[in-house]
Amino acid sequence: MQNLFDILATNKVVLPDDAKEILSACKSFTVFDTVQQLAIAAVGGENNTEYEVKYTLPDEKEVTEVIVHKVTNGISANYTEAYMRRRDPNTMLIGDDLPTDKLRFTDHMGYDFNDLRKETIAWLQSQDLAVFFFFAGRDNIGTGGIAIAPANAGFFAMGLAMLQQIVPHDALPADFKIESAIYVAPTFRHTHFNGKQIVVHKRSSSVHEIFSYNLYPGPSAKKGLYGALLTKGEKEGWTTTHCSTVQVASPYDNVTTFMHEGASGGGKSEMLQTIVRETNGEILVGKNSVTGDKIVIHLPLFCSFYPVTDDMALCHPSLQNTPGKLSALDAENAWFIRVDSITDYGHDPHLEKLTIKPQEPLLFINVESNPGSTALIWNHTQDSPGKPCPNPRVIVPRSIVPNVVSNPVNIDVRSFGIRTPPCTKENPTYGIVGLFHVLPPALAWLWRLVAPRGHANPSIVDGGGMGSEGVGSYWPFATGKMIVHANILLDQIVKTPRTRYTLVPNQYVGAWKTGFKPQLLMREYLTRRGSAKLRNEQYQIARCPLLGFEFNYLTLEGERIPTRLLKVYKQAEVGTEGYDAGAEILFNFFKQELQQYLTPELDPLGKQIIETCLNRGTVEDYMELIPMAY
Repeated sequence: MQNLFDILATNKVVLPDDAKEILSACKSFTVFDTVQQLAIAAVGGENNTEYEVKYTLPDEKEVTEVIVHKVTNGISANYTEAYMRRRDPNTMLIGDDLPTDKLRFTDHMGYDFNDLRKETIAWLQSQDLAVFFFFAGRDNIGTGGIAIAPANAGFFAMGLAMLQQIVPHDALPADFKIESAIYVAPTFRHTHFNGKQIVVHKRSSSVHEIFSYNLYPGPSAKKGLYGALLTKGEKEGWTTTHCSTVQVASPYDNVTTFMHEGASGGGKSEMLQTIVRETNGEILVGKNSVTGDKIVIHLPLFCSFYPVTDDMALCHPSLQNTPGKLSALDAENAWFIRVDSITDYGHDPHLEKLTIKPQEPLLFINVESNPGSTALIWNHTQDSPGKPCPNPRVIVPRSIVPNVVSNPVNIDVRSFGIRTPPCTKENPTYGIVGLFHVLPPALAWLWRLVAPRGHANPSIVDGGGMGSEGVGSYWPFATGKMIVHANILLDQIVKTPRTRYTLVPNQYVGAWKTGFKPQLLMREYLTRRGSAKLRNEQYQIARCPLLGFEFNYLTLEGERIPTRLLKVYKQAEVGTEGYDAGAEILFNFFKQELQQYLTPELDPLGKQIIETCLNRGTVEDYMELIPMAY
């Protein structure tokens, strides 16, 4: 114990007061310096292959939270409760008095968080603890931190140490600033929060502390520290976008860089996946949910792609060195990849190969396993008999991802993904989005303000229907003021006129079940075009102004995409009647979500854009507010 404090004193590293109080009086603690050490701790020792993460509550009831297996390709963790296998979108509470638009702990619970903070510290002091240091972010852009968790929750600590860069305690640089901290107390989920996933953020001028009262890494180890990055950016006038990023090279050597944003389930991880061919080599674009008809195309060659980010991209001012284009850098050290779309061997050969025999241990979550077996990403844990968990995950270090790009990149296309339900004239919905649309910059900003969560979201516990994740789709993870982030995003768009914007659906295009094919075909098409402009007759203003421009025709390697996938109202199952009803649903959603941004603090240009929308403005109106030169 004293050795750690001596090293910190020598390097002038200052612990947060709560961390110092916990470690100075706890039962015991072990400092971990590598992910490999935490992988051993995850199963309770080097010779173990199975471990139960369990706790005894004050009423003597024993609760088993997770079953952990050592597998040939790493560690596999399965929650005993189906609710814990997905992120609850209502986890965040704010435990301080700083400015926020989020729900405060005091308002939700009826008492001051300081009381629970003291209880949390006392509980942690009664435990054997795991401790390690980390850096959230990359290339010195981000926040240094410390994690303190129960020693028996090694799998959770392992996931955190993979997602954020673990820093050995004896290699901490001089004056290493601890600006974030995570304290993990899983029993409080049962004793204080009626079994719910709760994460309390306590901010101060010097440190962003995260009190995680559950063991699912989504709200804390990943999105909690995303919140710390957003808090830092909010203070300094920049943001970390919620996106995947990929550089794509066409067979003709054009290179196009995509940033794909969107709410949870919006296709970020899928943007980095390959297109799956049918057994005869065809590509199934979609299957009609009413008639069973199929649309297939033939592509002799796919583009090559080079992953940059999986979920979070730093857009720090120091990176913005290319006039007119947004520049970004990965904010993560590993990727929390959802594999629900991989349901059988061969669906993604590249990711399957990477995860079956990795260069270093991986962490599998909600993937079926046995001690000593190999975890296979298409074997999803069953929530109930015959019902697989919709949120199986694997954490993969970016250092072992083939062809990964580690330097900052300039963004050519910012696409926004939305999960859409089937739409028919008998059952109209907002599933009226064509294969993809081109958006004027002002409309692109509006889509980021409303950020629809959309249909059948696999990542979170959701009641269904069309919800919103707000500004930039990262609002669920931010702790501060919504208008500040709206202004930052608008300023970002205005200053990057050479970056283009698209809107792309997944799951359904009208009545056609497409999965994630629209964004993958968009990736293929726009990369082949490179910087070439569209011909005037190729596109027109969409029937629904919120969708910007729609295509009249689209040809990919000589294969004409059917018009009914470009203009959903051309589908017999939808027609103009179903389409217009869906457009009204979409407009009402925008109207409902945009009202909250009309405050005096909003940028005047932003106010004009929102009022244009509320007044049912045209695409030309949006073009006048922020011109585009596509």
